Amino acid sequence: MSRAVRWAALAASALSAHSLLNLRLLRTPPAALDAGALGLVSVLVPARNEAARIGPCVQALLGQRGVDLELLVLDDGSTDGTAEVVRAAAGHDPRVRLIHGAPLPPGWLGKPHACAQLAGAARGDVLVFVDADVQVAPGGIAATVALLGPGPGLDLVCPYPRQRAETAGERLVQPLLQWSWLTFLPLRLAERLRLPSLCAANGQLLACRAEAYRAAGGHAVVRGAVIEDVELARAFKRAGRRVAIADGRQVATCRMYDGWAELRDGYTKSLWAAFGSAGGAVGVVGLLAWLYVLPPVAAVAGLARGRRGQALTGLVGYAAAVAGRAACARRTGGRPLDAFAHPASVGALAWLVLRSHQHRAAGTLHWRGRWLA
Repeated sequence: MSRAVRWAALAASALSAHSLLNLRLLRTPPAALDAGALGLVSVLVPARNEAARIGPCVQALLGQRGVDLELLVLDDGSTDGTAEVVRAAAGHDPRVRLIHGAPLPPGWLGKPHACAQLAGAARGDVLVFVDADVQVAPGGIAATVALLGPGPGLDLVCPYPRQRAETAGERLVQPLLQWSWLTFLPLRLAERLRLPSLCAANGQLLACRAEAYRAAGGHAVVRGAVIEDVELARAFKRAGRRVAIADGRQVATCRMYDGWAELRDGYTKSLWAAFGSAGGAVGVVGLLAWLYVLPPVAAVAGLARGRRGQALTGLVGYAAAVAGRAACARRTGGRPLDAFAHPASVGALAWLVLRSHQHRAAGTLHWRGRWLA
């Protein structure tokens, strides 16, 4: 066990050092915004039963500065009055178009189908997909579009919004989103290499050049993907396009889930697809447990049994993990003190992965009132 603990502590320390390097290299919106050079921007919001959230989202988007935009909202068969909330928030603003979604065709999941319809109706040179639970800062769309850069630049960019986590369950799991890619993904190398597997994305706020979107096949090529944002980024890479993720904490905020029950169900519907296969999920969860659960367990066991060397090694591994996650939280607008619960976060993630695979095997995955094949 002592050898496994030593290697885990060493690996956790190396990965935390890598996350610090990524934090230095992470793209940030340019100080001088030049979104106007990219022409009309189509802001596209898919919405299904979002009446409680979409009003502030629409109002924030209509308050954008420094960008010429049109706002398209697609009501995807909502039953809670989402369309009425959109109309009230939009008033008589001529930039807004409310689209009523078509029935879901076989082989498509709801969000890719909604996004494909929005993109098909858009007139802009740049497409910005925004989830209904996102609130964009007044200059956020201009900053997002400016990240694409002039000339060849980037073709798809995701400025990662600051994640609002209010309840204990949210605070336990949500910070793992940013921490994971900041820790394990070599950001600048991922931008340069065309390997589809080497990328991260976030559909909460995603901007791309319309021409590149169509060349990559758009959402039609990810029609059945549960994690459609990452799969879309991979499609861009397969088409030879440049993809990047960026710091979006000043650009937008998002409360992805409202409490533990919604978070549990949200991750259950998608985590089965996150690691490629059940075997991949076992491998990733096992790796995370070795890196981030074994060291603190070994430290406690070493203290209880009087094994000072084992206790010290375990504490070093635990401290390295906490330091890396705290640094990620500080940079992305999270709570650094929550990093002390990192082993519990990994345990919660493992349970959610297991639950997701169980529900998939039983055919009981569903989301927003739709069953997922």
